Amino acid sequence: MIKIRRIMVAALCCMAMMVSAMTEAADKIVFIPQDNRPISDEQTVDTIKQLGYEVIVPPDELLGSRDNLGNPDKLWNWLEESTTVPKKKKKPPYKTIPGIKAVVLSGDSMIYGSLVGSRKHSITQEKLMERVARFQEFKDNHPDVKLYVFSSIMRTPRTGEAAGTEEPSYYLSYGADIFRYTALKDKDEMEGLTKREKKEIKFLEDLIPPAAIDDWMSRRTKNFAVNKAMIDLAKKDVFSYFCLGRDDNAPYSQTHKESRYLTAYGKSLGRTKFNNMAGIDEFGMLLLTRAVHDIEHTMPFVYVKYNWGEGPDVVPSFSDEAIDKTIRSHIIMAGGMYVTIPDRADLVLLVNTNPGGETFEANWADNDRKPKAGSTYFANMVAEELKHGKAVGIADIAYANGSDNALMEILKEKKLLFRLNAYSGWNTATNSSGFVLGQGMLSIQMTPESRKRLLYTRLLDDWAYQANVRQIVAEKLSYLPGEGDYGSLNGKTEAAAQYAERFMQNFADFNLPAFVDVNTIKVSFPWKRMFECRVKF
Repeated sequence: MIKIRRIMVAALCCMAMMVSAMTEAADKIVFIPQDNRPISDEQTVDTIKQLGYEVIVPPDELLGSRDNLGNPDKLWNWLEESTTVPKKKKKPPYKTIPGIKAVVLSGDSMIYGSLVGSRKHSITQEKLMERVARFQEFKDNHPDVKLYVFSSIMRTPRTGEAAGTEEPSYYLSYGADIFRYTALKDKDEMEGLTKREKKEIKFLEDLIPPAAIDDWMSRRTKNFAVNKAMIDLAKKDVFSYFCLGRDDNAPYSQTHKESRYLTAYGKSLGRTKFNNMAGIDEFGMLLLTRAVHDIEHTMPFVYVKYNWGEGPDVVPSFSDEAIDKTIRSHIIMAGGMYVTIPDRADLVLLVNTNPGGETFEANWADNDRKPKAGSTYFANMVAEELKHGKAVGIADIAYANGSDNALMEILKEKKLLFRLNAYSGWNTATNSSGFVLGQGMLSIQMTPESRKRLLYTRLLDDWAYQANVRQIVAEKLSYLPGEGDYGSLNGKTEAAAQYAERFMQNFADFNLPAFVDVNTIKVSFPWKRMFECRVKF
């Protein structure tokens, strides 16, 4: 008996050593997101973990949040410590920790502290450029590490209300005027202004307080100089890939104007090295996807098909270009290839647009479960592709900030939801399409259980919460205890979370198949606002 026990102990020890060796041997990717929102951080990271990678992320307190603009200098120190074997020599290059295959960074976090920090900071130009120079220093110290970086061109929200608390306080009063003023400036350069528009721009110059426009433009001037310097680093091959994003944008705007100049400045770089496209929140997912494809020497083929109507020519809300142009750029950024023959595709991306080309808001009353123009047609498209055995992802962008309820109801009735490889409908059209592309490409390599768990998160977040529960809880906020409102829950945060949990659980029980390992759904509001939530199950 003792001999048998010894043999069993030895076998168990051997197994433990093998598991330990496998764990140590796991490829590692270092990732610094643009902030600590669940979609930017946890949900993106979880996707890569499903492939067996170890994703190394900074502690939450170093990342930007709603109340903390971030700690760029501490992030640089953390990055050095997390990638470098303790230094035994004084001069670089230093030895990189074994297993680290790629480093994916938000330039906004490393330079300003966070995405919101890039819009509200008071950092000197000299200090910003010192942080830009650290990318070169890091690459010199770690020449064997592939470095992938994404940054943003400062946004131009249409109104103060649309900007929320993520712009300086004067934007609440003068945001719409600033937006219109810069739109006219952009248009003037591109095609000229009418007599009426020339009078309007003079009126706006007199209306907007000089201190407000000077502060806003001075920060943009710094951002523009930083982005040019980052493009210069891309030209020197510091980055394996560099991308600039345009968030909350429009065909005529200050963001669009600066984008035109920066695209021209980086023209000598090929699109496999640099791109400038609409969106930003999806870029962490896309660059991590590209890093995985580079590590594994793979290039998925993607076929894209649109709902009937305007389809590829739709210019969605918060964007300045046709969605097909953005999606083609997303595919390149993620390390894939756009193909025009579905039989060659590893992933079929189906894009749900409104036939008339509009982008509505998911919290509008007409986003109900009654079939709409295009919803039945699109659901039939999904069924057809699945019938042919294709890996299918859906970019649900008929509505911004939530799912198309009519489409989801049809897909549920046809029992198609859990046959998808990936789905997204959580924020702007560009955010949703980019996120589902990343998850969809990577899902091809995942186990069915991993795909289902990621899909379940999106269905809970995008369909259950964003398109439905968010509105229900918002209507009840005034009855909940504590001080607070939709944009700043404050004392109502815990009560709102409990209320949301109850409705989310009911929604899931009624609409989504139960998972054997899902007992309860937990909801929290890490940014103490209702715009997004953290959902756990």
